[in-house]
Amino acid sequence: MSDPQQKKDEPVEETFISHLVELRDRIIRAGASVIVVFIGLVYWAPDIFKLLARPLMQNLPKDGKMIVTDVTGSFFVPMKVTMLVASVIALPIVLYQIWAFVAPGLYQHEKKLVAPLVGSSYTLFLCGMAFAYFIVFPTIFRVMAHYNAPLGAEMTTDIDNYLSFVLTMFLAFGVTFEVPIVVVLLARMGVVSIKKLKEIRPYVIVGAFVISAVVTPPDVFSQLILAIPLIVLYEAGIIAARLVVGKDGVKKEEEAPAAE
Repeated sequence: MSDPQQKKDEPVEETFISHLVELRDRIIRAGASVIVVFIGLVYWAPDIFKLLARPLMQNLPKDGKMIVTDVTGSFFVPMKVTMLVASVIALPIVLYQIWAFVAPGLYQHEKKLVAPLVGSSYTLFLCGMAFAYFIVFPTIFRVMAHYNAPLGAEMTTDIDNYLSFVLTMFLAFGVTFEVPIVVVLLARMGVVSIKKLKEIRPYVIVGAFVISAVVTPPDVFSQLILAIPLIVLYEAGIIAARLVVGKDGVKKEEEAPAAE
């Protein structure tokens, strides 16, 4: 009895170990890709930080400067920024390693769906970051400078605090631009119907303004900059979901209540 049982267990153990070895290799390759890109960029770390700080520097008063309150801040903050840039650049390789590890366990139709979703997610996240950098940052800093002027307050910030603010904005707008992907996935998996997505539109609009009020500075214009794209992206998600589900799927959803 023990010998047959042992024979049955051995392939399972070998498979499990082989999966762990493959996972380790994939993680090493993903991490190595980030490190290689970081090493390639580290020489330009100060320039990369200056590029990140440009939206603020352009709206500071004449001769305005950023400050450093931490002894090692002037070294580590540019390094952090460079590492984040390297992570974004190497993200396609990281996503490929994840895909290569997961793909053997997926069905063919799932493989066809995952690849375009991952690619579009990466593209939309970059679009969200670009929108924050080129549109949101200049607007917010201009508004803040306008508020500070009547008070006679000098507008400046610590580079570490600035990095934290920028990362929060990048994350907020990057995730916001993923809304169409979330809507498509929910519709594709049958969690929410196209009809239901249309019905909850008023709640989404209210939610968009609540989220923007929490994330952005407390002025109406800054809140509109996040709320309006969020609403537009939700509508784009509904359109994309209709294309993914197809006319037959939408027709079935619309006829379902009548059939009941």
